[in-house]
Amino acid sequence: MRISGVDIPNNKRGEIALTYIFGIGQSSANTILAKAGVDKNKKAGEWTDAEAKAIRDVINSEYKTEGVLKSEIQMNIKRLMDIACYRGLRHRRGLPVRGQKTKNNARTRKGKRKTVPGKKK
Repeated sequence: MRISGVDIPNNKRGEIALTYIFGIGQSSANTILAKAGVDKNKKAGEWTDAEAKAIRDVINSEYKTEGVLKSEIQMNIKRLMDIACYRGLRHRRGLPVRGQKTKNNARTRKGKRKTVPGKKK
């Protein structure tokens, strides 16, 4: 079954299956299923066409998902970089944005170590 351009796994419970969509977490999934009137413990493969349509309608009307959300996030980061605020500069340099120390860690943001040769005597 496809919702928002994502293949939903049929063998998972509804609240877990919806989290495969970018932008929907577990609490959002529970809210969506409640509004659509579908039991959250019912597996996604067992949903009827009417239930699947109700879920699609709720997601399309109330949530930003997948491509739309990703592009909005990228636009927000680009805006921060354009106005050259602190967070934007950190994004531009590829360093941690939220105040973490960088002396020892931050390898995920900084990338693989670049070894600098020691000073010769």
